[in-house]
Amino acid sequence: MTTTLLRTADELHARARVGRRAVVMTMGALHEGHATLIRSAREIAGADGEVVVTVFVNPLQFGAGEDLDRYPRTLDADLKIAEQSGADVVFAPAVEEVYPGGAPQVRITAGPMGERLEGASRPGHFDGMLTVVAKLLHLTRPDIALYGQKDAQQLALIRRMVRDLNFGVEIVGVPTVREDDGLALSSRNRYLSAEERRTALALSGALFAGGDRHAAQEALRARAREVPATRARAEALSAIGESRAAADAHAVAKASPGGPAAVRAAARLVLDEALRLDPPLVLDYLALVDPSDFTEIEDDFTGEAVLAVAARVGTTRLIDNIPLTFGAAS
Repeated sequence: MTTTLLRTADELHARARVGRRAVVMTMGALHEGHATLIRSAREIAGADGEVVVTVFVNPLQFGAGEDLDRYPRTLDADLKIAEQSGADVVFAPAVEEVYPGGAPQVRITAGPMGERLEGASRPGHFDGMLTVVAKLLHLTRPDIALYGQKDAQQLALIRRMVRDLNFGVEIVGVPTVREDDGLALSSRNRYLSAEERRTALALSGALFAGGDRHAAQEALRARAREVPATRARAEALSAIGESRAAADAHAVAKASPGGPAAVRAAARLVLDEALRLDPPLVLDYLALVDPSDFTEIEDDFTGEAVLAVAARVGTTRLIDNIPLTFGAAS
């Protein structure tokens, strides 16, 4: 397959369309995470469909002091990765093509959901992100658009925009791709020195610790549903020398629904230890939120949740998250 490079929307619109068009939006500097998105788009679009990868570094998403000028531009390498992953087209417009009248006067606002977590740390970021996503959806006219779950708040906001403003496009989230050591793939990883990268592993380490604590507690919940336990049963087991069974019975008896506080505590322990590393990890936030609005969940919460973290290592800011489900159905 040969991937075609297009620079204008008119060129893209002139292409004949037969099957479904799937779009993957990127800011370039493609890596395996992007390649996974493109392969997923290829699978969804099918042999008769079309996969379009956009490469556009959106100036509206960068605040004062952020790395717009520093952000890597690697279009030749991006074309190769896109082609190897199954893209039909790379759409790489100039700023003037996306914003022909200069910075747009009318923009999409992310509302209260966009002011939390990433929005609080990067004021205006999500307004700029939603504005360019809306523009690119109009310019590329896809049936399906795919986004990575690593940017969980971004994905949630795009889904909300598409639903609230009646965009005729299906939004698909693709699981986070990680390197062998657990670090989530990001274009910004290239900024890390060897020492900084070792510290950065605390982000995924904290998430995995929280996930392990959650899994253990959910397992106890399941055990409690299957084998109701009482203090009397535990004491009886202990009396006949079945200490391990007694310990299990005690744990099952104490299993409580939910457990968000324990998940947060397990993750924070790893992050606190990373503060003492050289170089240290400087925490921005650790949050356990409802993905529908990105508000913190209560201890009696049941349903889908996201455990999210953001921190700086040196001059590089990194984010990561994992999905969790509290209170599996009995």
